Amino acid sequence: MAPIVKVENVVKSYGALRVLNDVSFDVGRGEVVVLIGRSGSGKSTALRCLNRLENIDSGTIHVADHEVSAPDVNLRQLRQDVGIVFQHFNLFPHLTVARNITLALTVVKRMALPEARAVAERVLERVGLSEKIDAYPEQLSGGQQQRVAIARSLAASPKVMLFDEVTSALDPELKEEVLHVVEDLAKEGMTMVLVTHEMNFAQHVANRVIFMHGGHIHESGPSQAMFDDPQTPELRQFIRRRV
Repeated sequence: MAPIVKVENVVKSYGALRVLNDVSFDVGRGEVVVLIGRSGSGKSTALRCLNRLENIDSGTIHVADHEVSAPDVNLRQLRQDVGIVFQHFNLFPHLTVARNITLALTVVKRMALPEARAVAERVLERVGLSEKIDAYPEQLSGGQQQRVAIARSLAASPKVMLFDEVTSALDPELKEEVLHVVEDLAKEGMTMVLVTHEMNFAQHVANRVIFMHGGHIHESGPSQAMFDDPQTPELRQFIRRRV
């Protein structure tokens, strides 16, 4: 089966600074791939390129049957098929949880409000927040807000989910509740690419780990093998400092 994500020879620069240098990797359907590396290694930029939040200088990217790197890619359809959740929740504070989730469904997909609310109820149940459907973001903890952000992305029925440091703004207890939701999605077969500093999650939930260093993919492989037997001094040092 062809991979659902295929990145080939991608180069990305900001002025004179090259942040991605000949990056290539695949993600299979239902696979969980985690990008790790020091700050500035290029991992978040690589993730953001997957749904065209960043333009690349050269190379090709295909995700969920979209040629992401093509000038005429349909961004609206791409971003329905490729959901992304960020470190900051980006919820509308003046809207209820239900409306935060249903807004795109009614505006972009032109779904009737009762149907959209039924979708909101379904995705909130998946993240364990059914009882918060009529709450406002200020009435939620940080972990609950992040789970709503995940539910909002799930409402579009994406084929691939991207997560960019979704727990880095949370305290340890709230991190765990969010990571449990992501782990449940993995068990359900959701294709996911994550950038995270949560090494325990990367080791035990990911199928594969990609270690980025200086804009390159420095090392990659099955998650347990990467942690048990790192092949380069750079990865050994990175893991030793974080485990």
